[in-house]
Amino acid sequence: MATKPFVDPDASKSPKQLYAERIKRYQDVYQLKQPDRIPIQLNMSYLLADMYGITHQEQHENGAKELELIEKAAAHFRADSILGLFNTNQAATLALGDRTTRFPGHGLPPNGSFQFVEGEHMKAEDYDAFLEDPADWSIRHYWPRIFPELAGLALLPPLGLACYGTYSLFYIGVAKAPPVVKSLQALAKAIEAQAEADARAVAGVQRMADIGLAPPTFMGSIVEAPFDLMSDTLRGMRGIMLDMHRHPDKLLAAQEKVLRIQLEYAISWSKATGINVAFIPLHRGSDGFMSVAQFEKFYWPQLKALQVGLVEAGIMPFVFYEGVWDQRLKYLTELPKGKTTGLFQASDIFKVKDVVGSTMCIMGGMPNSLLQAGTPEQVRDLTKRLCKEVGKGGGYIMSVGIGEMEGCRPDLVKVWVEATKEYGVY
Repeated sequence: MATKPFVDPDASKSPKQLYAERIKRYQDVYQLKQPDRIPIQLNMSYLLADMYGITHQEQHENGAKELELIEKAAAHFRADSILGLFNTNQAATLALGDRTTRFPGHGLPPNGSFQFVEGEHMKAEDYDAFLEDPADWSIRHYWPRIFPELAGLALLPPLGLACYGTYSLFYIGVAKAPPVVKSLQALAKAIEAQAEADARAVAGVQRMADIGLAPPTFMGSIVEAPFDLMSDTLRGMRGIMLDMHRHPDKLLAAQEKVLRIQLEYAISWSKATGINVAFIPLHRGSDGFMSVAQFEKFYWPQLKALQVGLVEAGIMPFVFYEGVWDQRLKYLTELPKGKTTGLFQASDIFKVKDVVGSTMCIMGGMPNSLLQAGTPEQVRDLTKRLCKEVGKGGGYIMSVGIGEMEGCRPDLVKVWVEATKEYGVY
C-alpha cells in the first residue's frame, strides 16, 4: 500500500507562531520536560554550499550569502533550528597569519574543509612563567609563536610593569618600535574583523527569528575543559601526555588557573550579551585517550568544576562529548540535574539515554553516514526508534552527532526531518 504523502503541520503557521512554539520546545527539553514534539536541529555547515552551488571558500567569506542560503534551507527543510558554519573567525585569523588553522582557499583548496593544525606552542619549560602570569606569558610569548603578524609583541617589557602607575609610562615608548607598531596594527585589524563577524552573527540570529527559527544550541561563549585548553592549543597531544607523567603537579596547577580564567570570561560574556549558554567542545577525555585513573585525576574533576561553576552562575553548559564516552557516562550523572545539555558524537545514544537521561538534555543520535549513504527506509526506521527510545519522556533534541553535516544527501535530510515530525509527537 502506498505511503500517504507527508503533510507538514508547520507549513500553515506564521513565523511568529513557529518561533514561539520552537523556543518553548527547546526550553522544555533543556529542563528535561516533555515538549509537544521532539525538536530537530540541522548543523548544515558546508552542506549549504554544496546544495546551492557555491564554494566553501565563498561560504566563509560572504556572510550575507550564507545567511541567504540558511534562509533557503530553512524554507526547504522546515527544521526547528539551522546552523551554518561554526568556524567563522577566518578574517581575524588571516589578519594575524594564524599557524593553527587552515581555511578553504587559504592553505586548502576552495572546497576544502576547515582544519585545526595542532602544535606544541608551549614548551614544558614554560610552565613556571605561565603559572606566574598567564596573561603576560600568552601575549609576549604565545601570541608571537602562533601569529606571525604579532611577532613584535615579544619586544614588549613584562606587562606587570603597568602596575607601577605613572612610572609605567617610562616603558611604553617601546611600542613605537616598528615591529611592535606592525603587531599592534595587525591586532587592530583582527579586532575589527572579529567585531564584524560578531555583528553578522547577531544579525543572523535575528533574521532567523524573523522567519520563525529558534537560535542554534551552540549560540554562546566558548570555553574548554581545562585539560583540553592546555592540550589543544598549548602543549599539544604529545606534550600533554608526557606532562601527566613528568610534570603532573604543574599540569594540575595550570588547569586550576585556566579554570578560573574561563569561568570569569564566560560569566562576563553572559552578562554583556544576555545569552546564558556556554559551549564546551571536548577533545581528549573520551574513551581511549587516557586511562580511567588519569581521567579521574586530570580531566573529570576540572571539567565538572567548570560546568558546576557555570550552572551556579545561571549559565547552561552545552557540551560536545566528542568521540565515544560509553565508559565515562557514569561520571556525567554527578552533574546538576536538568542544568546541562550534551551533544554525543559516537557514543551509544541508547546507553546515553539509560545512564544520563534523567541528568541532562541529550542531543544527537543520527549518524552522518546514514544521511550520506543510507536509504529513506533506513533513515525513517532509525528516526522512529530514536524518537521512541531516546525521546521517551522528553529531554531530547534530534540532531546528527557532530557539529556539521557536510556530505549528507539533501533528500535523506528531508526524510529525516519529516520522520522526526511524524514520530516525535508526544
